[in-house]
Amino acid sequence: MRMIGRRALVLRLGMAGGLLVSLATHATASEVTAPIEKLYAALLGIMKQGRSVPFSQRYDAVAPVIDTVFDLAGILQVSVGPRWAGLPADEQAALMDAYRRYTITTYVANFDNFSGQRFEVLPTVRTIGRDEVVQSRIIPASGAARQLDYAMRQVGGGWRIVDVLFDGTISRLAVQRSDFRAVMASGGGAALLASLQQKTADLQASAQ
Repeated sequence: MRMIGRRALVLRLGMAGGLLVSLATHATASEVTAPIEKLYAALLGIMKQGRSVPFSQRYDAVAPVIDTVFDLAGILQVSVGPRWAGLPADEQAALMDAYRRYTITTYVANFDNFSGQRFEVLPTVRTIGRDEVVQSRIIPASGAARQLDYAMRQVGGGWRIVDVLFDGTISRLAVQRSDFRAVMASGGGAALLASLQQKTADLQASAQ
């Protein structure tokens, strides 16, 4: 497992190393937890492959799952804020593509080996506003467990991830929103696009 700072971990969703998936059995929660279980099943596959498999193959393996389980469009729009509506359609499309690539590359870069950790989805789902929060724990082969929760929302008739809460309280969306809006304030959509592309390139280079 890579040891990186808490803020970097929140931004990158970084939890390198493998995970064993423990599926929630609570019937009422099953529809809400299913996307998370699907995500981790896909990640487990690429982690067992590790870097012996080319980055592009691991990317292609996990990309369809991330497209399905995350509300990437909604997350990006909330992160950018009110400025989003004023961006030209072609710039919105370019940012959406860049953000998607950044998100997928983040997972491929950080979930790249299996070293005995396991991931447990807890059976209790709590309601906060219009979201359902699924609690989970990342349990290393040795040492203390860490909490990683998911805010789920119904989008287009299904449940999708709209935020990730590190240690159960630190919102990845809130951190990302602060960063994105700072970039937008200094250089607009073009600056955010360049920032996302650079971050993606750096992550991909580290994952080869």
